[in-house]
Amino acid sequence: MANTQEGYNPNEFYSDANTKVRDIEEKQNILRERLLMIGKNMIESREETSRKMLEIKKDIEKMKQDLERIKSFIETISNEFSKFAKKDDVEILSKQIKMSRAFM
Repeated sequence: MANTQEGYNPNEFYSDANTKVRDIEEKQNILRERLLMIGKNMIESREETSRKMLEIKKDIEKMKQDLERIKSFIETISNEFSKFAKKDDVEILSKQIKMSRAFM
């Protein structure tokens, strides 16, 4: 009678232990599922970010090319402007033509 306590039931102890183990296993499974979901979301976010970065790089490269074409066009136009007659030059030529017609 010394080893037995009043109200002590070994089956109840094992039942409580089994319940606690099942609870811990369930919590562990939930944590594992959450961790897998977080990992999946991180991978998807990384892929999306990489895709967007690639698009941005392509856009920047296209803008650089467009800018180079604009720069080249402006340089060409600038060089062509020097070939045009200035207003003062045209007025002088016009006066010279009028004067030469007057002498004819």
